Amino acid sequence: MLQPDTALVLFSGGQDSTTCLAWALERYARVETIGFDYGQRHAIELTVRPAVLAGVRAIKPEWDARLGEDHMVDLSVIGRISDTALTSNVEIAMQENGLPNTFVPGRNLLFMTVAATLAYRRGLNVLVGGMCETDFSGYPDCRDDTMKALQVALNLGMATRVKLETPLMWIDKKQTWQLAQAAGGMALVDLIREQTHTCYLGERGTLRAWGYGCGTCPACELRARGYAQFAAEGASAS
Repeated sequence: MLQPDTALVLFSGGQDSTTCLAWALERYARVETIGFDYGQRHAIELTVRPAVLAGVRAIKPEWDARLGEDHMVDLSVIGRISDTALTSNVEIAMQENGLPNTFVPGRNLLFMTVAATLAYRRGLNVLVGGMCETDFSGYPDCRDDTMKALQVALNLGMATRVKLETPLMWIDKKQTWQLAQAAGGMALVDLIREQTHTCYLGERGTLRAWGYGCGTCPACELRARGYAQFAAEGASAS
């Protein structure tokens, strides 16, 4: 049921954030999007964002009516102070602290803080992010506890009642594909396959069954495995 609230979706141009955008468009009267250029190695995701947004608008007239302004924010300072596989051309590997070097310290904390600042100015009272504890690489800033603590801190520090929504928090990648299908049908599934970008290496040469990507980085492996499970379940159901 459509709520009278308004939402700001953290939208990268990838599978998860596109699914979250569709989820928000089904629930909120006005939805805006925010993206971040943080010097990411897979900057191709910024290039595909306009086409993905246009594709989302075309799926349902009511989505087009509800989807408002898109905001791009320069957070290249993250790339300048980070030394990670997402901001430098280094091999993806595990670190001594047990986290993969694709973890960008403070990234989601800063993203949410900047998003809350913009939401304050724009009069938007819900922030929507694609953080997930089920299919993730062990990133501590994707945990539910982190998001709950951040919501408290933001509202205390800004004297607001902003709500942080993470619709993917407790579902896996197969269920993320299913959520996309439930929200926008196969039109949204195909848009995600053909237009969005998830690959950490920025590879966009060959369109596979699950989309573009190198097929070997952690993001591609999760996306491919989830799509195979989604497709197999759909085939068995039919």
